[in-house]
Amino acid sequence: MLVKVFVTLKEGVLDPQGKAVQNSLHSLGFGAVQDVRVGKYLELHMDVSAAEDAEQQARRMCDKLLANPVIEDYRFEILEPAE
Repeated sequence: MLVKVFVTLKEGVLDPQGKAVQNSLHSLGFGAVQDVRVGKYLELHMDVSAAEDAEQQARRMCDKLLANPVIEDYRFEILEPAE
């Protein structure tokens, strides 16, 4: 199974890296950009047979290591391999 994990800062948490990217985009002439939030994207290739197992393990991994639940939110997608 392929699990795609998206980790982002919670609303209201300052994002200095996003602000730096926004400022750089403005200096390059992309003034229409009003806000930038920077996050993490991970792909996990898991050897499990059921999507429920992948979901349970992905949630535990995010809670324990991949995301900081105090300041970050996460979501994930589970894709079954094409046969």
